[in-house]
Amino acid sequence: MSTDIINRVANSKLVTFDLEDYYPKGERVLFDIKDWLMEGLILRETVFREMVLAHDWSQYKDKFVALSCSTGAIIPAWAYMLLTTHFHPFAKKVIIGDLETLETVLYTEIIQNLDVTDLKDKMLIIKGCSHKPVPKNAYLLIIEKLQPVVKSLMYGEACSSVPLFKK
Repeated sequence: MSTDIINRVANSKLVTFDLEDYYPKGERVLFDIKDWLMEGLILRETVFREMVLAHDWSQYKDKFVALSCSTGAIIPAWAYMLLTTHFHPFAKKVIIGDLETLETVLYTEIIQNLDVTDLKDKMLIIKGCSHKPVPKNAYLLIIEKLQPVVKSLMYGEACSSVPLFKK
């Protein structure tokens, strides 16, 4: 007597949602302005502006840029704004913060613009493991987006999911 193996996961109505599928393509760059400061601490406007004019901004074409200052120096807002005016023709996105903040900003925009109407009343598993740097905040943002729409939310894989929400 042979018993057929039935893949109940494949036959279920579960839908897997993988945030990694929405990972924006493009190189991420951390731009630390400490080297443009006197002794890494003091921003001298004339010198700073000269360095801005001398810099090759085209190297940031199609890149995502996070502006930061690793020395803890107090940087006036206009300095970040000035840098952004030079990044703007080349970079895809410029933010103030670290690379984790950059990923969070990118995913925030993606999730806000995501159409989830086709997921209405579905049972969803949000895939957990990813090979790309999906920020933890993206998981919270997608919960806020999906919870009003779906029938249930789980986290993990179909074979070992953690229930999160059920209508």
